[in-house]
Amino acid sequence: MLSFFKDYKKFAIVFAIISIIIVTLIYNTLNVYQPLPIYQPTMVSTELVDSTIQYQKKYHKIADFSLTNQNGKTITQDDYKNKIYVVDFFFTTCQTICPIMTDHMVDIQKAILNDDEVMLLSHSVTPKIDSVAQLKRYAIKKGVNDKKWNLVTGDKKQIYELARKSYLAVKTFGDGGTFDMIHTENFMLIDKKRQIRGFYDGTNTEDIERLLEDIKILKEEYLQ
Repeated sequence: MLSFFKDYKKFAIVFAIISIIIVTLIYNTLNVYQPLPIYQPTMVSTELVDSTIQYQKKYHKIADFSLTNQNGKTITQDDYKNKIYVVDFFFTTCQTICPIMTDHMVDIQKAILNDDEVMLLSHSVTPKIDSVAQLKRYAIKKGVNDKKWNLVTGDKKQIYELARKSYLAVKTFGDGGTFDMIHTENFMLIDKKRQIRGFYDGTNTEDIERLLEDIKILKEEYLQ
């Protein structure tokens, strides 16, 4: 009887070791690094893509820009060189979705505050109303960290073209004229090569959590 239990003990130990190895292999298989997609115009709903680029299958990048932030500083693509960044479109007098979106941007700011690789960029869609002084008041009210987050104003046509042709963020069509108005809840995740890597509902808490996880995944890409 004693011999049986000794043999059983050996079997149990071997079985446990084999089980751990199998579980580890399965876990590693299921957790293989999966990079985020690189979004091209053909991969996005035609509602969000300007007709001039709807058939573009590769090489889509965010266009160069020159806008002015809450401190009166000119902000260009160079300020985001080699950075991952999150983008949205808002206006300071909005009383519907914008306050929710801004609060979620604040949450993202807290999460990436000490991360030198990640920044935020918010474009005003009512640039005539959102002067530098107005953006500064809004930034102070919302707790914007100037080193991490630029609220930008500037030429309306440029901002609207960025929204429609670069960030693929808006369903409505227009030319950025006087009566043109865009209003979108979309957040976009942009990589260090100026490519779109994700779309998120800026009013949805679960999407914000997904965005933060995707930032981690995107950062892993630069470690490969």
